[in-house]
Amino acid sequence: MLTDTAIRALKPGERPRKVFDGRGLYLLITPKGSRLWRLKYRFQGVEKLLCLGIYPDVTLQSARTHREMARQKIAEGIDPGAERVEKAKRVVTFREIALTWLECQRRSYSDATVEKTQWMFESYLFPALGSRLIATIHAPELLRLLLKVEKRGLNETAHRLRQRMGQIFRYAIVTGLCEHDPTLALRGALAPVVSKHHASITDPQQIGGLLRAIDDYNGQPTTCIALKLAPYVFARPIELRAAQWSEFRLEGDKPEWRIPAERMKMKEEHVIPLSRQAVALLRQLQALTGDGRYLFPSLGNNRRPMSENTVNGALRRLGYAKEEMTGHGFRSLASTLMNEEGWPPDLIELQLAHTEPNKVRAAYNGAKRLEERRKMMQAWADHLDTLRTSNPRTDTQQSIECDSLDTEPAYFQ
Repeated sequence: MLTDTAIRALKPGERPRKVFDGRGLYLLITPKGSRLWRLKYRFQGVEKLLCLGIYPDVTLQSARTHREMARQKIAEGIDPGAERVEKAKRVVTFREIALTWLECQRRSYSDATVEKTQWMFESYLFPALGSRLIATIHAPELLRLLLKVEKRGLNETAHRLRQRMGQIFRYAIVTGLCEHDPTLALRGALAPVVSKHHASITDPQQIGGLLRAIDDYNGQPTTCIALKLAPYVFARPIELRAAQWSEFRLEGDKPEWRIPAERMKMKEEHVIPLSRQAVALLRQLQALTGDGRYLFPSLGNNRRPMSENTVNGALRRLGYAKEEMTGHGFRSLASTLMNEEGWPPDLIELQLAHTEPNKVRAAYNGAKRLEERRKMMQAWADHLDTLRTSNPRTDTQQSIECDSLDTEPAYFQ
């Protein structure tokens, strides 16, 4: 039989090992040093395993007490493992299991995704389902909830909620808290999502007007700089608003913004070469927020980035409706004009951080073409400055041709 002294003296090995106390009770010693109580027992001829906790949180004496209680239940014809699952089903609410599932996703989801997912839960699911026992929730009530969301014109949100609920129920199944996923019955019950492009201005003359309007914006200084910086870097809105000073290198002749993989949609590090114009804006911003973590901190809490609605709200105040221009639209703006001016599409796609199916090729391309992208980004910034003061469609001298990489484009000259 084990003693506390003997347990404390146990050392982990390269593989998990079992140290028995008797009558089916043993400690599982993991390679990392954890000591886990386990009870091996047979019920109706089938060998089963019961987890009793972690030593020393569960003491030796407590583990032995649990063992004897379990053996008493077996003698009475009760499976202690099955009984524990049934008890869990009766006490675990949808809210509890949803938040537990979400916490488990922090390793693979960005902070912004976790934050948005919890907001969706709090806004749409928890008011109706939060206090419900997860094992008692059925498909018809989920459909009624989703149809209410859909009727508000939030079709994409309804589909996303169904997806998240399915993930929660499947997590509950594998943890023994319920037996079926009611969202499976909802396939095809919602109207299909119609893909929409982010609104964007792509006419060069109108872009000039947009840039001049941004220059005249008189809102918060950080918001003003975010608006001015967006067309120069054309990063995704979440990447820009949550940018951190530690990601930037402004010194030297090759300034750049390296966005770590965990903040990127494709989970791969992305480099944005910074033009002279972008560096000048970042120097201004550094004087305002350079002593903090975020370039664009929230006004109410500098430990959080600015709201996802800040840039879009500024565009609305400038007179641009959501059907005309959005924060995400700066990416379409850059992509459209660069393609129209003849820049190689694959170079543009690299700078937009669009996925490359072949990861080896993606890594090779990203490294090989960084210098070309530096020249392209500086030329793009210069072209934006030109659009502020002229209409390029009436000035043929400003036409830029980039037929191929074999011929140096005018931007590079």
